[in-house]
Parts: sequence; C-alpha cells; structure tokens
Amino acid sequence: MSQKIKVFNKLLAHYGKQYWWTDPNRITDWISMILIQQTTQQNTEKALANLEGNLSVEALHAMELNTLQEYIRPAGFYKQKSTYIKALMEWYVSHGASLQKFEAIPTEELRKELLSIKGVGEETADAMLLYIFERKVFIADQYAIRLLNRLNLSSAQTYKALREECMPLVAEIPLETCQEWHAVIDVHGKAYRKGFTDEQWLLE
Repeated sequence: MSQKIKVFNKLLAHYGKQYWWTDPNRITDWISMILIQQTTQQNTEKALANLEGNLSVEALHAMELNTLQEYIRPAGFYKQKSTYIKALMEWYVSHGASLQKFEAIPTEELRKELLSIKGVGEETADAMLLYIFERKVFIADQYAIRLLNRLNLSSAQTYKALREECMPLVAEIPLETCQEWHAVIDVHGKAYRKGFTDEQWLLE
C-alpha cells in the first residue's frame, strides 16, 4: 500500500465519513457544485433555499435567465453562475436528461464533455464525475496539493500534475472511499490552516 493511501485512510479514520453531496435529489447537489464556486456553503444554501420547488431539470431548463439570477443572487456572481447552470442543463437535456445514458461513456471521455460546458473547470468536472456520475477520480484541489507537498509525498504544483499522479490510487479503492477521501482532505486542510491540528501523526 502506498504512503499516500495510508495517509488518506488515516484522515478518513480520524475525521470519519462526511457524506458530502448525498442529497436524494441529484440535481440539488449538481447545481450546488456551480453555486459553491467562489462563495461559502452558507451562501450556497441560501440560493438553494430560494430555488426550492424548482430544483428539477425541467424547471431549471425552462426558467427565464433573469428569474434564475434573482433566485441565486445570495451565492454571488449570480449572472455568471446563472449562465453556467443554464449551459449545464442544456447539455444534460441534449443527452437525454438521464444519468443512465452516460453509463457507457468512458470516464475521461465524459470528463472532456463536462469541461466543454461553460463554467465547468477541472475541479468541478471531477466533483461531478465523482459524486453525480459515480466515477472513481481524484480531486487534486489546493488542499490535496498542499497536504502532499507538506508531507513530502508529492512535488506536484498543479491540478493536472497531482491528478495524474494520484489517479492510479483510486483504482484500488471503493467509490465511497474515493468520495470520502476528497471530503476528509478538505476538512483536514481547513483544520490545519486554522491551527487545530498538526500532521506528524499522518506519517507515523
């Protein structure tokens, strides 16, 4: 077992399961991945509360752009994010508006399609793959980069570099563990940044 896997599993054992992006309404989580960009969870939840009753593909696809903007205003950058949500729904509808229709598409091919959607960058695309489409991918965000750099387990400085380095690791674990790795890496990163924890125990 690689040292990286040991570290990630120690984080999971220490912080426990976080159950991120597990709303029964998958559209709620999917839209959250757009709304959360450059804002807080609290602001995202306010925008979602405004959208209550409209969190369906049909409603969001049909909604007037200015109406959507008013609903999601609390999340900030609402004009940009409204166009991103509309683009995402348009793409989804054009593919049949069914997650099952994507099951036969290879993960990296599906990732390229997601990246072609306005407003979907690498981290967001991988979050969608991991939690919405249930594909095992590694989210190489800044928390992951900083963690592995500090522990001298990687010298990667970019999302792409660390993703390529860590993707082979996820082949060895269940999907749920892969999802929880991302969550606990971020939870730990926030705790470390605030001085609530050290990291020596991760290497013992």
